[in-house]
Amino acid sequence: MQTSHTNGGQLEVHLRNLILNNTNNNNADQAALQTPATSVPLQSKSGDGQPPAHGNRQDSSLSPTAQASPRASKRRPNQAQRRQMQAELSIPIDTRPPAPHNTRPYTSAHHHDGQHGTRRNANQSAVRPRPGTSNGSHQDRDDIKNSPVSSHQRRFQNTFGQGPASWRHQQPHNSPETFSKGVNVVSADAFPSRSHQPPQPPLYNPRGHHMFAEKMANQVALLDRLAHNIIVNAEIELNEIAEKEYFREHVEAICRDVISRHEVEVSGIASFQPHTVQLKCFGSLASGFATKTADMDLGLLSPMSRLSPDSLDSPIPRLIEKALLENGFGARLLTRTRVPIIKLCERPHEPLRQDLLEARARWEQGLADDVREAADDGMDDHDEHSNTMAAAEADHVPPDGQQRNSQQHKTYEQQLASLKQAENQSLVAYYGNAKRLLRRLNGRDIAVSNASGFTAADYKVLDDVSEAFVNGLNDETLRTRVQSRPSFHFGAMAKLPNFRSLQGAFAMVEGEKLLMLWDAQEANGSYSKLESSYRAYRAWNNLHCENSFGTSPLLFNREVHAALERLRQIPMIKLLELKQDQYESPTQYHARTAELLANLTNNHPSPDPTLISQVIRHYISGICDKQVREEVEDFARYCEVDILKTVAKKHKIVHLVADYKRAIERGLYSGEHVPIIEEYITTLKNNFMERVLYPGKSDYVVPIATALVERVRQLPDPSKLSPNQPRDRYHDSLEFPKNGVGVQCDINFSAHLALQNTLLLRCYSLTDHRVRPMVLFVKHWAKARGINTPYRGTLSSYGYVLMVLHYLVNIAEPFVCPNLQQLAPPDPNLPAEALEGITTCQGRSVRFWRDEQEIQRLACLGQLNQNRESIGSLLRGFFEYYAQSNTMSTVQTRGFDWGRDVLSLRTHGGLLSKQEKGWIGAKTVVQFGAGPPPNPIEAAVNNNTPKSPGDSSIGYRAVTQAGPSTGTPAAPVALSNKPREMKEVRHRFLFAIEDPFELEHNVARTVTHNGIVSIRDEFRRAWRIIRDAGKDGQVTEDLLEDAKAENEKLEKREFDELLKEIHGLSLLPS
Repeated sequence: MQTSHTNGGQLEVHLRNLILNNTNNNNADQAALQTPATSVPLQSKSGDGQPPAHGNRQDSSLSPTAQASPRASKRRPNQAQRRQMQAELSIPIDTRPPAPHNTRPYTSAHHHDGQHGTRRNANQSAVRPRPGTSNGSHQDRDDIKNSPVSSHQRRFQNTFGQGPASWRHQQPHNSPETFSKGVNVVSADAFPSRSHQPPQPPLYNPRGHHMFAEKMANQVALLDRLAHNIIVNAEIELNEIAEKEYFREHVEAICRDVISRHEVEVSGIASFQPHTVQLKCFGSLASGFATKTADMDLGLLSPMSRLSPDSLDSPIPRLIEKALLENGFGARLLTRTRVPIIKLCERPHEPLRQDLLEARARWEQGLADDVREAADDGMDDHDEHSNTMAAAEADHVPPDGQQRNSQQHKTYEQQLASLKQAENQSLVAYYGNAKRLLRRLNGRDIAVSNASGFTAADYKVLDDVSEAFVNGLNDETLRTRVQSRPSFHFGAMAKLPNFRSLQGAFAMVEGEKLLMLWDAQEANGSYSKLESSYRAYRAWNNLHCENSFGTSPLLFNREVHAALERLRQIPMIKLLELKQDQYESPTQYHARTAELLANLTNNHPSPDPTLISQVIRHYISGICDKQVREEVEDFARYCEVDILKTVAKKHKIVHLVADYKRAIERGLYSGEHVPIIEEYITTLKNNFMERVLYPGKSDYVVPIATALVERVRQLPDPSKLSPNQPRDRYHDSLEFPKNGVGVQCDINFSAHLALQNTLLLRCYSLTDHRVRPMVLFVKHWAKARGINTPYRGTLSSYGYVLMVLHYLVNIAEPFVCPNLQQLAPPDPNLPAEALEGITTCQGRSVRFWRDEQEIQRLACLGQLNQNRESIGSLLRGFFEYYAQSNTMSTVQTRGFDWGRDVLSLRTHGGLLSKQEKGWIGAKTVVQFGAGPPPNPIEAAVNNNTPKSPGDSSIGYRAVTQAGPSTGTPAAPVALSNKPREMKEVRHRFLFAIEDPFELEHNVARTVTHNGIVSIRDEFRRAWRIIRDAGKDGQVTEDLLEDAKAENEKLEKREFDELLKEIHGLSLLPS
C-alpha cells in the first residue's frame, strides 16, 4: 500500500510539473502573439503627470505563475497550495492567433477567457495611443478601409456634422463651436466587432469550476438574448431624427428673431448678429444613447447678449416663452428646477394650450401661479404612518415660495410668533411648517453629520424655533404637558444649558400625545396590565424628569426616539390610535386590526369576548368616511355582530358601493357599463346569508349570480379610479402628455457644461461597440421598472449612463473603456481666454481625450482594450456589482457600497468616499428664482417708446407692486424694491454620483429615501433573476417586465380576492 501511495504521489507531481511548464509556455506564446512590436501600452497618469497609485486593485499584467513559479518537489502540496494551483490552472488558455474582424454589432457568445486579460483597471493608460499604431493584422486595416459607412452617417453627415477648425485638426470636436447642433448618428455598425474563438476547455477543470461555468453560461445567454431583442427595437429611427432636427431648426429661428429684436431695440446693441444665437442639441440624442421617443434637450447660447440668457435678471427666457406660445407651440418656463428650462411641445391640445396661455397671463399680472410646478427635485419622504395624511393636507398649504415672500417683511420675533397649528391640521403637517420656518431663518436642525459645525447662533435659532413649535400647538392640554416637563425647559427655566432640536421636540410632542390617550382610557381588561407596557410608560416619564442633557441635543434625540418606539409598541396604545388612513383600503385596515387583535390576545384560540367587542368598537370608530362609518355602525348595532371578520366584510361592501357611486358621478364608466354596475350595487345591498363551512364554523356572504360577477370582473376596480385615489404629489396639471403632442424638448439656458458632458459621453460611446447597446439596455430596464424619474425621487437617465460607464471603465476586467479624462492631451499653446470651451468651461476643467476620429479608429483596430466579453457577460457583472457589496464572482473586487461610496468617473479607480467629499447629510440651499413680473407700460415709459403690452420686444426695467383686486392700476416701483421669488434646492446624498466636470454637483441628488430603496430593490431583483437563470437557463420572472403592468396585475388579483370574500366564491373564472 505504501508503494502504491508513493507511486501515485510521484505521478501527480510529474503531471503537475508538466501542466505548469505548459501553462508558462502558453502564456509566453500568447503574449508574443497578442503584443505587436509597434503598439504603445496604455499607462495611467494623474493630472500632474505622475503615475497615480494603484489603490486596492493589484496589477495582473503578469500571471501568478509568471511571478512565482512553484518548484518541482516530491512533497505533497498542502491544502492552501492545492487551492492556489487550482485557481491558476482553471483559467482557459487559448494560444491561437486572433481571428479577423467581422461586421456584426456585437456577439452574443460568452467568453470567459477575456476576463483574465493582460491588464487590470488600475493600470489604465493616460498616454494617448499614437496614431497609426495597431495590434491587429493586415486584415484589420483592410476592414477599416473597406468598412461601410452606416446609414445614419450617410444620410446626416452633411446635416449634423461640422468640419474641424484650422488648429484643431487633431481634435475635431473640441469646443461648443464645433459641437454638432443636431444628434449623434454614429451607428453601432461603424464598429467592426472583434471576432472571438469559442473558449477551449481548461487544462485543469475540477467539478466545481465546471458547474460555475455552466451556470454562468446560462446567465449570460439569457442576458445576451434579452439585449439582442431590446437593442434591435430600442434605437431611435432615422425618420424620428429628421423630424426632431427640423423642429430644432424652426425653434432656433424663432429664438434668433426674438433675441435679436430685444438686443437691438431694448439693449441698444445695433451690431448684434443674429447668427450668434444658437440652439444646440445635447443629452442622449447628441451622445448616441437615445432611445425611441426620446425627448430632445436643447441649449440656448447667445454670447453677444447684454445679459447672458442664464442670468437671473435676463428677460430672454420669458420673451422666448411668449414667442413660442404665440407661434402655436406649447411652452412653459419652469423656474423651480435646478436651472431654468422651457418645456416645449410641438402640437399641444387646445385645452392644454389655453391653460398655458392663462398661466402666462397670470405671471404677467404679477399673480402667484397656483399650479404645482414639477421640479427636477423629488420631494422628501414623510414617515410611513403619516404619509397619506400629509399628502391629503398639501392641497391646503400655500406654496413655499408664496409663504416665504409673505414672511420676508416680518421681524424675527414676528415670524416665530406666526408659527401656529391650525385647528384641523395634523401634527405632521404642522411639523413641516416648522421646518420651513427654520430654513427661512437661515437655521438648520442638528444631526450627526453637522453637529461638529454647529455654532452658538445655530443653537439659538434652533432653540427658538423648537420653543415656538411647542408654543403654537393647538391642543392646550398637550402644550401644557410638554412645557411642564423638566427636559423641555429653555433659557432661564433651565438650570443648566439645555439645547434642543426641532426633531426632538416633535418626537416629544408625539409621545405626550400617546400618553394622553393612555391616561384618558380606563384599564378595561388584563391586556392593559401587561408589565412590558408599564415599563415603557415609566421609562418615558423617567426620561423627561431629567433637567438637562448638556450642550448637545443628539443624546436627547436618541433617548426620546427609543422611548417613543417603545410606547408605540404597546398594544393598547395601538388600539387607542387605531384609525383608517384617508386612502387606506378596507382590506388593509382590516389586516392591520386583525394583527393588533392577535397581539392583544397572544393568539389565544378563545379570546375574551369583551376584548373583541372593544376592538370592533375601535375599528368602527376609526373608519375614515363618515357615511360609511355610520352605516357599518348601524349594521353592527342592529345585527349584534361580535365577529371582526363579519364587520370588516360589511365595511368592504359599503366602501365598494361608495366607490362605484363616485365613479359613476364623475362619468368614469361608459354608458353601456353603468347598468351592470347599478345591478351589482343593488346586489351588494342585499342582506348577508349564512354559509356553513364545517360543523361549528360558518361565514356570511352576499349571494350573486355567476354571470353578473363575471361581468363585474371585466370592469375597472372603482377604488383605483381617480376620485378614489390620493392626489399625486408629483402631478403637474400643466404637464405635457407623453404622446399625441408631436416633438417635445427642453430648452436649457445654462447648457455650457451640459454640452461638454454630452461630448464626453459621445466619446465614450465611440471607445467600444458594446458601450451604446449596454447603455440602451440599462436605460430600457430602468424605465420599465419605473426608477428613472428624478422628480419622483429616483435617478435620471444621465445617472444610469454614468453608472454603466463606471463599471466599464473601472470594474470590468480588463477594462472596456479607457478613462478619457485621464487620457487628456496637453493644453494647446493658446492664451487662457482662448481655452474657454476647449479645456475650461465656466471656470471648471473639462479636459479629456476628445479626438473622436482617432478614438473610433483605434477602437475599430481593437487597441483601446483587451476585453472580449459579450454584452450579456458585461450586463451580468453590472447587475452583480450594484446588487450586493460582497466579493464579486468574476473579478476580485467588492460590490458597490451605496452607503459610503461616491461614483466619480474622473477619478482613478472610479470611487471616492462620501466622507472626503463632505456629502454626508442632506442640505437645503436657498436660491433666487426667476426675475420679477414685467410691467410693459413702465418699460415703455422708460424707453420713451410707445409699445403695447403684447409687444414681445419690450424690455423689463421696472415692475409693479401688486395692488388690490379693485382693478386700480398698481404703482410702478423700482426693480430692486420688488422681492425676488425664492426657491429651495434640496441636496441629498443617499446615492452619490459626482458630475464629471461640476464636481460639487451630485447627479443623484434627487434620489429620496423611498427612491433609493426602490432602486436598490430593483437591482437585487434583477440579480436574483439572473442568478436563478444559471440553474437550467429558465426564468420564472421577466427581468424587463413593466412595473406598471405588474402592479396592475397585482391590483386585479386583489380585486378578485375581494369579490371572492364578499360572495363566498371558491373559484372565480380566469
